Amino acid sequence: MPRKPKFIPGPSRLSVILKELNEQPRLSLTGLRGISLKLAAKNDHFGARHFVKEELRRIRYANPQLHVEVNKLPKPLQDNWTPEMVIEFEDGAKTTIDISNKWSTSITKELMDLAGGDPWKEYKAAAQAAGLPILPGEEKERLAAAKKRTPKSSTRSPENLEAMVENMLSSPDRPKTGAAAILP
Repeated sequence: MPRKPKFIPGPSRLSVILKELNEQPRLSLTGLRGISLKLAAKNDHFGARHFVKEELRRIRYANPQLHVEVNKLPKPLQDNWTPEMVIEFEDGAKTTIDISNKWSTSITKELMDLAGGDPWKEYKAAAQAAGLPILPGEEKERLAAAKKRTPKSSTRSPENLEAMVENMLSSPDRPKTGAAAILP
């Protein structure tokens, strides 16, 4: 009878969640009492909903004393209201941030710029000096913004396509793929 191969289990669900929560940069906030969010439960306010799903978990983990309130309200198509985030500081002052039509990374950066303190400023300066994205996923935001700025050409001549391909290949923002991403 042949031997059974040994099974090596993958990482546990808890270790995967902890890895995501402890991801750099650590989103610790100083001088805040609470955060209150108002957004649509579905079909709208996509950046705000993604912020709640991805980034708010990390903020809550890094700041266990912070009071966080999320109001997901039903929004019919005919209603026209925008999502907002109200930040309450320890001294009682409140600031309202309009989070409509923003990516979750830009919402996070705006919140961290308000209350991130010196560790956030140091991390942001180091990331910018190294040419790295400040937050994971920020490169997708830049790529989408670049796509919006690029005018769509109605003429598809071979010369035009060749110039477009050359421009794409020589772009400094082009991510490395394949062996180039692995090798130094």
